[in-house]
Amino acid sequence: MNRLVKNCLAMTNKQPIIQLLGLAQRARELTTGENLALKQIRQGKAKFVFIARDAGAASAKKLTDKCHFYHVPVSQSLTRQEISQAIGQTRTVVVVNQTGFAKKFQQLITNLNEGE
Repeated sequence: MNRLVKNCLAMTNKQPIIQLLGLAQRARELTTGENLALKQIRQGKAKFVFIARDAGAASAKKLTDKCHFYHVPVSQSLTRQEISQAIGQTRTVVVVNQTGFAKKFQQLITNLNEGE
């Protein structure tokens, strides 16, 4: 399979995640930005965290370590562009604050990883 076809397949597989992220944003169940994300994680309010695959190494490590310490599921399956497209803001970190959305994101990420 050539690279273009793989990219198109990956994009269509990510589409439900991107759409649900947009829905969660409209429902005001997301927190964006690194500092606010760290605060939500520390306070135990974060249910799921998206870190852009192309985020800075130091920021990604800090957030990933914090998520592991506080037992918050984390995903780096989306790029900055995909996250920004979904929520309408240029961001590299998005925290999901609602349990229902978090469970659905985990399910979609698992399906995405099994499909690769």
